[in-house]
Amino acid sequence: MLTVLLVVLGFCAGMLGALTGIGGGVLLTPILALHFGIPIRQAIGTSLVAVITTSAASSSVHLQRHTTDIRLGMTLELATSFGAAVTAYLVGYFNRNALEGLFAGFLLYSAITILSRGGKVKDADETTEFINGEAVIPPYEPERYPLGMTASLVAGALSGLLGIGGGPIKVPVMYIFMNVPLMVATATSNFMIGVTGAASAIVYYRRGDILVQYAAPLAVGVFLGSLLGARLAPRVHTRIVVYLLVAVMLYLSGHLFIHLLRGWL
Repeated sequence: MLTVLLVVLGFCAGMLGALTGIGGGVLLTPILALHFGIPIRQAIGTSLVAVITTSAASSSVHLQRHTTDIRLGMTLELATSFGAAVTAYLVGYFNRNALEGLFAGFLLYSAITILSRGGKVKDADETTEFINGEAVIPPYEPERYPLGMTASLVAGALSGLLGIGGGPIKVPVMYIFMNVPLMVATATSNFMIGVTGAASAIVYYRRGDILVQYAAPLAVGVFLGSLLGARLAPRVHTRIVVYLLVAVMLYLSGHLFIHLLRGWL
């Protein structure tokens, strides 16, 4: 029964992760810790396996459709992988409360920014066309690379610390600040999160913080859900994906704020 539950949980997390480009670890880490009673460090390590699986399954579909900006992804991933590897080694020395507070604040700010604009961040979102179910991406040029690299470094650090793949930071940054269409941002994030997750998962595995009995069924569900989510992505209206992303960001920021308040009280 537990195995079936984990497969279903992984399927839902994988589909959401593929649609929004956040990897699925956003949901799995708190669920494993809160509802399955797994110690937080092992929950983080186990969820990183799901992040890698999401990337492997969904990025192959996005690459076939040419919706992934490989050049942008490889550039940002340099900073993300470095941040993920460093914090995975130094996880015991960081002030987790301060980082979680910054992360929650950023997510809340990004969600409010998108909602204040009615779910529309750029006019280009409305010009995305679909031909035979395939998306035609409008012309764009990524901007503010220094901001993107800095945010990717932070995203990698939080990936190694919280097991979330870094997608909740990279997608909003690419979408809101770097002038990248949402479909390209989610596809590029899915392309990057596998490398990000692997950079820190190796460290967690060597410490024995990846529970194979949980990771294996989760990976099966995540793989199937990610494939479905990636194939559905071009057929799902941009506004729906935006509000899915906002819902996830609000959920995670609220979860982190509540956790911080409990610690202070």
